[in-house]
Amino acid sequence: MGYTDNIEDRTKENSNFRKVLYTGSHMQLVVMCLKPGEDIGLEVHDTVDQFFRVEEGEAKIIMNGEETILEEDMVAIVPAGTEHNVINNKEEDLKLYTIYAPANHPEGTVHATKEEAMEAEEHEH
Repeated sequence: MGYTDNIEDRTKENSNFRKVLYTGSHMQLVVMCLKPGEDIGLEVHDTVDQFFRVEEGEAKIIMNGEETILEEDMVAIVPAGTEHNVINNKEEDLKLYTIYAPANHPEGTVHATKEEAMEAEEHEH
């Protein structure tokens, strides 16, 4: 079954660090909310490309040491094998969504906080 929805609404109303909305056989749609100063953590996905879009707030994305500011409605694509981090550099929540290709998290994943996400990822990966 496919997925249809208003991604802007789902992203802006999300208050979870990570919430998987859809998992397909070759991609996964996830909404995220980073608190002021919070980041996703420096990571590398060896076999997963990742797309980010900022809906609300501003982010600093670092890819292989190169920093770029992402404002609302801007996107970034992180190719597999790229060391990256996304940081909320403002004093308001950062609302974004990301697409993993292929999927990176178990279907139905919801992590209310970054701490919960980090603990779960120790067991998943």
